[in-house]
Parts: sequence; structure tokens; C-alpha cells
Amino acid sequence: PDDPNAVQMLAAVDFERMRREHDALAEAYRSAGVTVHYLEPVTAPPPNTIFMRDLFFMTPEGAVLARPASTVRAGEEVRVARRLADLDIPILRSVRGAGTFEGADALWMDENTVLLTTGLRTNDEGATQVQALLEEMGVEVVRVDLPYGTMHLLGTVNFADRDLAVVWPGRVPHKVVKLLRARGLEVLWLPNDQETIPGMALNFVALGPRRVLMPAGCPQTRAMYQAAGIECIEVEIDELRKAAGGMGCLTGILSREPA
Repeated sequence: PDDPNAVQMLAAVDFERMRREHDALAEAYRSAGVTVHYLEPVTAPPPNTIFMRDLFFMTPEGAVLARPASTVRAGEEVRVARRLADLDIPILRSVRGAGTFEGADALWMDENTVLLTTGLRTNDEGATQVQALLEEMGVEVVRVDLPYGTMHLLGTVNFADRDLAVVWPGRVPHKVVKLLRARGLEVLWLPNDQETIPGMALNFVALGPRRVLMPAGCPQTRAMYQAAGIECIEVEIDELRKAAGGMGCLTGILSREPA
């Protein structure tokens, strides 16, 4: 696009280079034993549709379809709904009415607990709709508010293992840290530096216990992860980062094997 800011990107992007990085990310998943599904839209999708994590939230019984807060992303969830149906994945609820919800604002802390936030992209009405569905399943929902200016919960805390959380101290809600410690999780603090902020070192995807797929170009963070016993698989995402998201944002998680 001529104006990257108009589509919520940080800078002009080279789409061919972005495609190559995206293909390399998919291949890294396959090499790690992960099955990869593409959206495969019938018509050309809006640029931000690459960020699949925002567009649905998966539960053991099926998917919760997002309702993006940004008008730039309005309607992206319809394309995702079609693809989920193609994959025989039930859609349990579509956030509706005045509600807004994006999947990166909900995180499974364990098999019985979900962290659910309100902030820039998920409002109280949307979070309440998602909470009601999860509680019907017997899931404990812990509601938290994001600090002003924080895009998603995924940008403040991530899980590398059942007992290890990685957090960004400049953004993570105090209530989240208090809960992590109360549940006996180890907390790994990332510094407020270039690797955490533009480098998106926190935006990793756990492939298994203490095994993560992370952005290349973050050597200090990689060393910190490795010191905590985390195996790191790196993928270059320099061009993709210009679109204002990392591999965690790019990846919509459909299912996981118990670990």
C-alpha cells in the first residue's frame, strides 16, 4: 500500500520478500512436525489478514470467531470462518453486537485457565461474550486490563512451558504476574530493549515444552532463553515485522497435542 499507516503497518513492505519469509516460516513448522494450513481465500484478502492469531481463538470444543476492532480489518473473520468450516472445525460463537474481540487477547495459561484481556482491540462486551462461552465449558477465565497503548495480551506475556512464562515488564499487567507466581510458574523477564520492542522477541510460538520458534536477529534474548533451558529455532521475519506483527501473530493455532 502507498500509505503503510493506513493499513496499520509500520513501514512500506516488499511483498515478494514477505512471501519468502512466510514460506520459510511454514517450512520451519513442517520441519518441526507441525501441520500447516493456509487461509486460501477465494478473493484477494486485505493485507492484515496474514495475522491469523487475531481472527479466532481455539477451544477444545471449537473456535470462537473474532470481531476485529479496527475498521481496516472488518470482515476478515468471514474468510476465516469459511476456512475453519472447510477444515471441519466447529465455530462455537461469533462475537456480535457492540462486542469486539481479537484472538491475541486470550491466552491459555493451562488446560483449565484462560487469561482474557480488555484494551485497544477487545472491549468489555466482547470479552464478556467470550468469557460466558468458556465458563460454560468449565474453564476459569481471569480478566485483566491492558496498559494504555498496548495492542494485545500476546505482546505482554507468552508461555514457553507449563511452568515457564516470559513477560515484558514494561507492559504486562500486574495481575497477570501475581497469578503466574501464585500458580507456581517461573517468570522470565525480558529487558526493555531493541530485541523486545521492534525485534518482537517475545512473539514466539511454543512447539513443545521449552522448545520455541522465535524471530532471528535477537541474540541476547536467544541466549536468555537458552539459559532457561529453552531450545530455540529461529526464522528470519525482518520484512514481516514491518507489518507490525511477529510469528506469534501470524500463526492461528488450531490444535495442540498434550505435553
